[in-house]
Amino acid sequence: MSETLGKQEARERVWRTLELHGAARFPGAKGRIPNFAGAEQAAVNLHDLPEWRRARTVKINPDAPQLPVRRMALREGKTVYVAVPRLRSLACFLELDPQRLGARASAAATIRGAAELGRPIELEELPRIDLIVCGAVAVNGLGGRVGKGGGYSDLEYALLRERGLICEATPVVTTAHPLQIVPHALARQPHDLALDAVVTPQGVLRCAAGLERPQGLYWEYLDEEYLAAIPVLCRLAQARLH
Repeated sequence: MSETLGKQEARERVWRTLELHGAARFPGAKGRIPNFAGAEQAAVNLHDLPEWRRARTVKINPDAPQLPVRRMALREGKTVYVAVPRLRSLACFLELDPQRLGARASAAATIRGAAELGRPIELEELPRIDLIVCGAVAVNGLGGRVGKGGGYSDLEYALLRERGLICEATPVVTTAHPLQIVPHALARQPHDLALDAVVTPQGVLRCAAGLERPQGLYWEYLDEEYLAAIPVLCRLAQARLH
């Protein structure tokens, strides 16, 4: 892995490769966490991980390729937490409790269903999280990950870490297509997530240990516009001043 790919270059390469190989489902790969062919089988393979079997509370991203993962979690009685898009409200997470949802659990696994049926909760109401399943555009065998560019998965991780709801040992995994795995180092900043495993339709890639994870929020990377747009960050920033 002598070459280091910048984040946008990595995104463009993966989006283009998925499209060229017909591995991206509707509405296409570019500009999003790609909904890849074989996402259902990747979820089945994730089921075999000990980290998955042990977990009772799971934070899962709301993107389309992880829909089978959310459905599987709810079917198995796990409580799922998804972030509100762009963390735009103070109650910035949605709790999907299969016991409360009952027969509506499958519908709640979709993006729209989660918004309609999930219970909005604030950061302070979250329990300890056993496992994080995040989306990705590009990944590598070292545990490097590049998202679609908004930085929200990294920020959500930082918020959980800041509250002590996760720790360095909390597993972080993704489901992805093999074409999303790049044979290069990926540019990183201190606030970037690192993965323990990449689960594909073909199997599991365990990532080499060594990449540090965020210890919490890195305020020096958060500008005033970003803070103003995210209520929970605004509140935390005000608390720091007192």
